[in-house]
Amino acid sequence: MNRLREEMKVIPRAAWVLAVLAYLACVAFSWLVFIPRNPDFSHELFFIGWARWEWLMFAVVIPLFLAVYILLIGYINADARRRGMRHILWTLLALFIPNAIGVILFFILREPLQRGCPNCGTMLSPGFAFCSKCGMALANACPECRSAVQPEWSHCTKCGARLRAS
Repeated sequence: MNRLREEMKVIPRAAWVLAVLAYLACVAFSWLVFIPRNPDFSHELFFIGWARWEWLMFAVVIPLFLAVYILLIGYINADARRRGMRHILWTLLALFIPNAIGVILFFILREPLQRGCPNCGTMLSPGFAFCSKCGMALANACPECRSAVQPEWSHCTKCGARLRAS
């Protein structure tokens, strides 16, 4: 299974339903309002001179942007929740900060995915050396300050203690 398909599964069903309904409503609205039925009255519209296929593209393609935007907001909500971030705050930021700056900020500032403790299943950030619920060791720890360290390090990045003999 590819990565895109896995990430698409993160989007909640409510967002999919809302996106499809919004798309269909916008297509129906533009079909009923913007596409001229009588060629004699087409001069009253500001889209003078468009061919039939151009009207169809306008009615079908433009609402796609709204549907994709709704799916993106749904993804941000669910992804922030699974990463342990404030999902309501990030959803509101993505919605209300103009020009998609809120969406861009989310993708720049999002936390890494959480992982479950093998012992009790509590969701924890990847940098934790011990589980906050059961105390199980999740990674190598510094003998002095007990923070997480990588196996190839010779010194702790938090306290500077020597980790192994060089």
